[in-house]
Amino acid sequence: MPITLPSTLPAFDVLSKEGVMVMTPDRAAHQDIRPLRIGLLNLMPKKIQTENQFARLIGSTPLQIDFQLIRMTDHETRNTAAEHMATFYRSFAEVEATGEKFDGLIITGAPIEHLDFTEVTYWDELCRVMDWTQTHVHSTFGVCWGGMAMINHFHGVPKHMLDHKAFGCFRHENLVPASPYLRGFSDDFVVPVSRWTEMRQDEIEAVPGLRVLLGSHEVGPCLVEDPGRRALYVFNHFEYDSDTLKQEYDRDIANGTPINVPQNYYPDNDPARPPVNRWRSHAHLLYGNWINEIYQTTEFDLSRIGT
Repeated sequence: MPITLPSTLPAFDVLSKEGVMVMTPDRAAHQDIRPLRIGLLNLMPKKIQTENQFARLIGSTPLQIDFQLIRMTDHETRNTAAEHMATFYRSFAEVEATGEKFDGLIITGAPIEHLDFTEVTYWDELCRVMDWTQTHVHSTFGVCWGGMAMINHFHGVPKHMLDHKAFGCFRHENLVPASPYLRGFSDDFVVPVSRWTEMRQDEIEAVPGLRVLLGSHEVGPCLVEDPGRRALYVFNHFEYDSDTLKQEYDRDIANGTPINVPQNYYPDNDPARPPVNRWRSHAHLLYGNWINEIYQTTEFDLSRIGT
């Protein structure tokens, strides 16, 4: 089954060329299927790149997905055309006012790690979003800064600044192989990491109910399950394209920002050579497992979510 996207959204052509099944809303309406409604609260500057990355992963399951793009109400993006935002996005205020509900919501990261949570201009609204998920979303997936924001808001777990950026592809360990979110996962595998902050395992494990599913000896916990909030928090970037770390590295070099070559990313750590993607299969497994768990446990009647 396909993911439903407007035919004019850039991701429609990108994913079609990759062989991902995509369908327009008009065509989807003729199928007698209740699609899963998955929202993307996109906090990243490069909106289109992020749309492509997450649509690719959640659109590769056998289930029909109704993909909805959401933005913060008063925050203006400077990196994506206003026409694109007006055409494809709704503000959270609009979504909230309709009372509509979602099977799943992804809250992305944002390049604002150096700020305390309360210093973020849209923090108050984001707190409202996170509280809203408890009555209007069946399962929420917080990614990188978005995951850190959720675990801090709900449980008070702090984030800590690192003395150097965790940047590259790092080995991770499957800590709970029996978890339904880790079906098909290897015992260890590589995940891209790009962050200046961390959450610490001992502080996470001190919170009753939280469980670390994936972790790394080098860069700490990666994936945390929060059954009480019907949420997952992932601090690293399964969704990254093959060249995303390269783009970040090249940008910093061009800007004169001190940055190390991303570890274990380029062959022989040589930036002149094209990077090799070694995480794609686990990215599809993780998001496919999340979608499957939603399908197995969500209400058929969307209006009953959160009741």
